[in-house]
Amino acid sequence: MSRGGRTSVRFFDPTGARFTRPTYPWQMAPEGLATARQLRAQGLRPGGQDIAAQILWRGIGGVRTAYLYRVELARPKRTATPAQRVALAGALEARQVCPVCHVLRGYVIPRAYGQCLTCAGEVPRARVGRVRTRAGQVVHQVAEGVAA
Repeated sequence: MSRGGRTSVRFFDPTGARFTRPTYPWQMAPEGLATARQLRAQGLRPGGQDIAAQILWRGIGGVRTAYLYRVELARPKRTATPAQRVALAGALEARQVCPVCHVLRGYVIPRAYGQCLTCAGEVPRARVGRVRTRAGQVVHQVAEGVAA
């Protein structure tokens, strides 16, 4: 069904004669077909299979497309090995170490500065607490030890 409660048949082509592959309107795909996102939600992945069909609908910027895959041919999602998880954790931690002061920060070092916010002379905005309005003026309550 489309937004107006009408069924759109503009993109209905189950044989693929008009759109080179079986095509269905939004929310009208047959059972047994799913998008890659729907497969991921079920713990599956397309697994190298060809696109079985597509969904077309009119959206912002023109005609939108979502490819459909056969659920019975989908494979289980792959999981990272323990060694891969350790390597990934190390890589993510390396992005939080400042190259100037060599301190592990609780955030990713901004590429624009190339150093942590303390070395760059910036006060982290995450330290700013509540914002209250008193007599038309905005007052920031800042955490202790941090200049406003």
